[in-house]
Amino acid sequence: MSGVQHITVTPEESGQKLLQFLQRRLGKDVPKAAVMRWIRTGQVRVNKGRAKPFDRIAEGDVVRVPPFHSEEPEAAPVTNADPHSDMRPGPTSAPGTPSPDHAARLEQAGLSVAAQAEGLLVLHKPAGLPVQPGTGHADAVTSRLARCFADAPFMPTPAHRLDKDTSGLLLVATSYARLQSLHALFRNEHAIGKFYLAWVQGDWPEKTPVTLKDTLGKRDTAKGERVLRLSPDQGNTTGGDDGPSAQASCTVTPVLRRGNATLLAVRLHTGRTHQIRVQLAGRGFPILGDRKYGGPACAQGMLLHAWRIVLPAPADSPASGNETLTFTCLPDWKSPFDVPPAPLAPSDL
Repeated sequence: MSGVQHITVTPEESGQKLLQFLQRRLGKDVPKAAVMRWIRTGQVRVNKGRAKPFDRIAEGDVVRVPPFHSEEPEAAPVTNADPHSDMRPGPTSAPGTPSPDHAARLEQAGLSVAAQAEGLLVLHKPAGLPVQPGTGHADAVTSRLARCFADAPFMPTPAHRLDKDTSGLLLVATSYARLQSLHALFRNEHAIGKFYLAWVQGDWPEKTPVTLKDTLGKRDTAKGERVLRLSPDQGNTTGGDDGPSAQASCTVTPVLRRGNATLLAVRLHTGRTHQIRVQLAGRGFPILGDRKYGGPACAQGMLLHAWRIVLPAPADSPASGNETLTFTCLPDWKSPFDVPPAPLAPSDL
């Protein structure tokens, strides 16, 4: 950073804490300790006045950022682009409503756009791609988003996660305010309708919807950490959502039967780690391709897909009140596990 910068806060960034705003804007190349020192010594200013790290910034605020001094390592340009990628940075327009060029870049990066709304991208995440990078896999949805939106003032951020081998709808916020509102919705387990499709091994015995209720807990086993169905005397719900145990509930409806396999529609009422996989496998109906929980091998991978999401319309939307936003995306499974265009009417769920 060769000189002083004056950064104007965009609508997508409004509401963030000053420290959070600077960390997002400057990237990982600028140490947090340096940013804190700048704020503490008054080198960072908001609208020409001193500010504290956790003060909230608003649209139109002008933030002064000092240059890197010689005693600190020179920061790389503020970008998250992969130097080995042949994808050029996207246009500078705000990502609240992605441009056709942005959509094309997402497609090029293997991220299909299923739908979009104000402050929101709805991606069709492919199976095998994790949402966040981790040990043994640097490639992830977030790293691909970083390449596509290298120059965006607010990096589009997933509001929730899907398992690496689960395909389907993934909500990505393109503004800080939208991200916060989605986090609040996900904390309220009854605020969002979450529907999945899963092919399981065996002939599901029920003909109509049935609600499954279990106590789940993470336990160390000979094969590593697993989520298990616990008996009533094992349950201990004092440890939070996923540990040591938590209540899990979903409603399961059979859709198709082909050979020794059943296609199930699952509506989640809670959001526990590996919940659908464990609740079905624990009843003797593992998901095809889910080797972790006893499912048979499947050439198409694990056949679990986030099919449908229903959100309440934002409070400031013309469709607010009792209106909802509904997004659907069918899996691209091939025969004999292909899914017809309308596997289940929403009124049946």
